[in-house]
Amino acid sequence: MSVVIVGGNECMIRRYKELCQEYNCSAKVIIQMCSALRNIGSPDLLVLFTNTVSHKMVSCALNSVKGQNVNVARCHTSSMSALRSILDEHIR
Repeated sequence: MSVVIVGGNECMIRRYKELCQEYNCSAKVIIQMCSALRNIGSPDLLVLFTNTVSHKMVSCALNSVKGQNVNVARCHTSSMSALRSILDEHIR
């Protein structure tokens, strides 16, 4: 299963990826506005940490997966426990 995380803290990127690996998921973490945000692809789960990103980044991410069968999870906090609860809900 593939997971794309938009937002979060830069110092937590490695921990986000390690947690996703515990759930047997491949993770891509995007924390800044870049061209990769427009080419997310077709992940199984899109996680939006809304507190740490701009409205423009959220709308770009949502537009890139529009029309695809992608689960979208929005969370205000970008903590490990928040990501763990999202993965528990959508993966297991």
